[in-house]
Amino acid sequence: MDISVVIPLLNEEESIKELYDWIAKVMLSNHFSYEVIYVDDGSSDDSFEVLKELSKKHQEVKIIKFRTNHGKSQALNAAFKVTKGDVVITMDADLQDSPDEIPELYKMIKEENMHLISGWKKKRYDPITKTVPTKLFNWAARKTSGVYLHDFNCGLKAYDHKVVKNIDVYGEMHRYIPILAKSAGFNKIDEKIVEHQARKYGTTKFGIERFLNGFLDLISIWFVSKFGKRPMHFFGAWGVFMFIIGFGAAGYLGIMKLYYLSQHLPTILVTDNPWFYISLSMMLIGTQLFLTGFVGEMIVQVKNTAPRYHIDETVNL
Repeated sequence: MDISVVIPLLNEEESIKELYDWIAKVMLSNHFSYEVIYVDDGSSDDSFEVLKELSKKHQEVKIIKFRTNHGKSQALNAAFKVTKGDVVITMDADLQDSPDEIPELYKMIKEENMHLISGWKKKRYDPITKTVPTKLFNWAARKTSGVYLHDFNCGLKAYDHKVVKNIDVYGEMHRYIPILAKSAGFNKIDEKIVEHQARKYGTTKFGIERFLNGFLDLISIWFVSKFGKRPMHFFGAWGVFMFIIGFGAAGYLGIMKLYYLSQHLPTILVTDNPWFYISLSMMLIGTQLFLTGFVGEMIVQVKNTAPRYHIDETVNL
C-alpha cells in the first residue's frame, strides 16, 4: 500500500465526509493505493455515526474509536500501530489542512529518501492570540532540540513507515514528533510550505492551557531525549556532587571542632552551627538524587508498555 492517511478528530461531524471526498479525489487522480484511518477521540456529537456510514461505502475507511477523550497524541499513537502504507500522512479533520499537498509530500519521502517532512503554514488564518505563542514555541523548540523547523505543531506531516513504527507518542508530545523521531535516530527531517485553510466548521478544540502544556512538554522532551536512556547520568552525577560537598563541609566542621578543643579555644557545639544542618541537608538531597537515578535506571530497563488509551471499537482494521 502506498499511503496511510491518519486523521484524529473530536466533534468534527460536519467536515468528515467533505474531507474524505477530497482525499479520495487526490488519491485516485494520482493512482495511489491508500487507507484512511480516522481516530474518534471520544466525540460527543455524531462523528462516529458519520464515520460508520462512510466505512460502509468505502473499504479504504478504517476507524478507531476511543471510549473517552485521550488527546491527539494518544490518537496518533493508536493509529500508527495499525498503519500499512509505505508513507504515513497525518492531517487534522477540520479542513484546515489541504489533501492536495499529499502527492508532493509522498514524493519527498519516497524519492528524496527522507524520514519525515513537516508542513510549514507560512501564511496562517489564525488569530494573533494563537500565532504569537506558536512562534514562541517554535523558537524555543528549535533552540532546545536542534531540529530546525518553522512549524512544529503543524498537523500535516509525512513519515516514512519505519518512523511511526519506532516512536511512542505520549502525553501531549504530538507537537514534538520531529524531536521524538530525531531521538530515535531518524535524522532526515525537512519541511515543506503548505497551504493553510480558514476553519470552515465549528471551533478550535484547544484552549489557552495548551500554551502552558506546550512549554512543559518541551522541557520534558528535552530531558527525556537527553537523559531518558541514562537517568543516572543526570540524577546520579548531581547526587554524588551534592553529597561530596555536604560531606566535605561536615568533615571540615568536625576537624575545626577538634582543632579548637586541642588548642583549648572557646567553641560551640557542632549541632549549634547552622552550617552543620546545611551540609547535612546537602548529603540527604545528594543521596535522594542518587537513588532517584538508580530507580530511573530500573524503570528504563523494565519499561511499562501497557497502552495508555482505551479503544471502544474498531472498523475495518
